[in-house]
Amino acid sequence: MNNTTTPGRTGRQAGLGRIIIAVYGIFAISSTARAGYQILTKFDEAPLAYALSAVAAVIYIIATIALASHKPGSWRLSLAAILIELAGVVVVGILSFALPQDFAHPAVWSHFGQGYGYIPLVLPLIGLWWLFRHRESAAVPGR
Repeated sequence: MNNTTTPGRTGRQAGLGRIIIAVYGIFAISSTARAGYQILTKFDEAPLAYALSAVAAVIYIIATIALASHKPGSWRLSLAAILIELAGVVVVGILSFALPQDFAHPAVWSHFGQGYGYIPLVLPLIGLWWLFRHRESAAVPGR
């Protein structure tokens, strides 16, 4: 069965879906590298920010793998990862304004992703929209 398109419907990894997966992949790689650097070189400067930056990296890795997967249950895992991501962006965004001393240096989700062009705030909203729009094709293995 063709993995990219279905007549009358966009397949799981076609078009916008591929772009979303690519963006999540880029964030997974970059946030993992940045969190690793922050933890290894300056963790004592902002331990809360850098620990949460590492959590963000893990969430991006899980979301990327789940979004790219065609296995049964991947839709639910994608949904869970993206909802956790959105909650993390909101909570860390609020914390970074409430406790600025703990977020002296920008982390992935601090200030609602301001240092990343607010993509960390917008990406989960687009991801959720895309997931719900393609729920039927995402739930059927091989599509």
